Amino acid sequence: MILCFDIGGTAIKIAEAYSTDKVIPKGRIATPTDDFDAFVEILNDAVAAANIRPDVLAFSLAGVLDPETGVATMANIPCLTGRRLQHELENLLGLPVVLANDADCFALAEATVGAGRGHDVVFGLILGTGVGGGVVVNGNLINGGGGFAGEIGHGPIAQRVLDDPNVTLPAFSCGCGLSGCLDSICSARGLERLHTHLHGGQSADSRDVISDWKSGDPRAAKTIAVWLAVLSGPLAVMENMLGAGVVAVGGGLSNSALLIAALDGEVRKKCLRRFERPLIVPAQCPVEPGLVGAAILGLRRHENVAA
Repeated sequence: MILCFDIGGTAIKIAEAYSTDKVIPKGRIATPTDDFDAFVEILNDAVAAANIRPDVLAFSLAGVLDPETGVATMANIPCLTGRRLQHELENLLGLPVVLANDADCFALAEATVGAGRGHDVVFGLILGTGVGGGVVVNGNLINGGGGFAGEIGHGPIAQRVLDDPNVTLPAFSCGCGLSGCLDSICSARGLERLHTHLHGGQSADSRDVISDWKSGDPRAAKTIAVWLAVLSGPLAVMENMLGAGVVAVGGGLSNSALLIAALDGEVRKKCLRRFERPLIVPAQCPVEPGLVGAAILGLRRHENVAA
């Protein structure tokens, strides 16, 4: 059995996995973001409460790991940042540990049991509180560790001067320390920031902007048109680089099928390959994808050790 953890800045989700299609959620608990001892205690309690002793502990992390040193960087969980997390957790918990970035786990889940089944290359795109991504090639993460590959949300690439709509945008600052990132303008919070900028300081929740757009509100329509223009170009370039058979989208903004369909249409117009079917589609993994992705990695680790 693989005991899985999806570690976020707000909550730790827990599941027991017996196979890729038998991942059983076991609840969630608030993340002790500033107390490493309390964090380890939660993990120990979960191990003790498991139906059977786990073979592997598998983690989906809202952060990245340096692929050379193994040192973690997790902006929303300071007590984990700067630690060689796999080494420390294995020593403290006495069990094998596998770690992966949450977007990578999402992408792996979609490639294995979700919208990416049957495709050689799958790009998992997160459009939620942030913009992130992961890449799976022939069933495996393109990077064995770290979580940096596919992170399209960061880097100063957001287009600022648009022709249609005719808009000039500032280089909005991003939480990563750069300016002009897609994360700062195309995430849910970025969509809200964009709407406020375009409409004289008028604030609105991203869900309301999307709802108003669906209802034909001209202000919301302009916001969504700019959002689509800014995001679709970089996604088309990413598609040209990867040749993904499908782009599976998760995160809060993916809850609007109409918005994802509009994004798909704009991206397909700009790709070298001409798709006669949807390329960008809502995620389909039926269980928490972070937990499923962690389970897949944990099961593979156990199989490799057993072999």
